[in-house]
This record gives sequence, structure tokens and C-alpha cells, in this order.
Amino acid sequence: MTIFSRAKISLGKNKDIHIKQIKMDARIKYSVLLIGVGIILAFLPFNAAQTFQLKADELLSLSVSGDMYFSVDQVARFVNNEDSTVQIIDIRSAEQYRECNIPGSVNIPFSELLNPLWEPTLNQKEIKTIFYGNGDQTANYAWTIVTGMGYSNSYVMKGGLNEWFKTVMLSQYSGEKITPAENARFENRLNARKIFTQINSLPDSLKTRFFDAKRLTQSKLDGGCE
Repeated sequence: MTIFSRAKISLGKNKDIHIKQIKMDARIKYSVLLIGVGIILAFLPFNAAQTFQLKADELLSLSVSGDMYFSVDQVARFVNNEDSTVQIIDIRSAEQYRECNIPGSVNIPFSELLNPLWEPTLNQKEIKTIFYGNGDQTANYAWTIVTGMGYSNSYVMKGGLNEWFKTVMLSQYSGEKITPAENARFENRLNARKIFTQINSLPDSLKTRFFDAKRLTQSKLDGGCE
């Protein structure tokens, strides 16, 4: 057997091992997601669990595809453009929301997600709903619940507020040459950073008025007030 033959066999074995590892990782991820979905369904109120329109395997198929995510850069662009086709939902506690939040977001704590008062806001067919928390887990659970209940156009900001700080607030470009694409990306982040800083630098009293006004506006848009 030649050296080249042995090399081909070695490469073939390594490729098989790599493929097996990918399949194993996918199975592990699938199992973890399945357990997570099961836990969510177990703790939902009876009437909410009964209204689930998608089965667990259908939800898993949607989540594994990755189509449920928007990147932080995409959300930053929505914020900069004040995009009216998108609503950003902060699912952290009210205290965390008041401390800092993505400008334009509406606070619906995860514990209040199934409150009927929020259904008109969450069940939007023409508007994209993007959830975010500090990380991914709670936002993923929120997405699972509303998507399972048939609320369309629901998404998650990948990485949550932690990734927002890392990408938007702290990232910098250095070097002598910056490509047009890099420059556009940096300007997008810089503008979002300025808006974030301005809104979250307001005194608590002004923040409270701002958030209350935003809730009232949202309620009127949803038909909750005359």
C-alpha cells in the first residue's frame, strides 16, 4: 500500500468521524430542544396548552432551521430606521427593562406572556415580533410559546442584550483600510449605539413617562383604548 493510499484512507476515516460528530451534535441539540419544549408545555396553563396549534416536532423543525433569528445588526438597523413593520419585545422583568433596553422596545415580562391583554400585541400578522432577553434561552421559550399558539411572524434576536452590548456598544473597527460593507456596518452600529445611550441616559422620571406613553400608544394601536 502506497503512502498516498494510506493518506486517502486516513482522510476518509476522518471525514466519516466528522460526519458522525455532526449527526451526534444535531441529535443532542434536538434532544435538548425536545426537553425544553416538553417543559414549556407542562407548565403552561391548561387552556393555553390546549390552544397549541403546532406539535413539538413541528416547533423543533422550525427552530433548528435558524429562520427564527434576527441578528443584532439587523435589529440595530430596524431601530435606526424606526421600522414600523417590526416590533421589539423585551421579555425581561420591568426592573431590568427600566435599567436599560433597546430603544423602541415594549416590555412584556416572560411571566406575563400569556396575559390575554397582550394577545393583540403578540398576535400580529403584518408586523414582525422580535423577542429578546439577556441571552437566548428565555426568548427562545417565548418564541416557542407564541409560535406554538399560532402567532405568526415571531422571531428572536440572536444572542440577546448580551450580544447587543458586545456587537453594538463595544465593537470597534481598526486598521488603515475599511471596506464599504464594513463601513456601512460600523455606521449602523454607531447610530444604534447613540440612540441606545440617549434613551437609557434619561432620568428615571422621564424614562417612566416615556415608557408609560409608549405603552399607551401601543394599547391604542391594538384597539385597547379610545
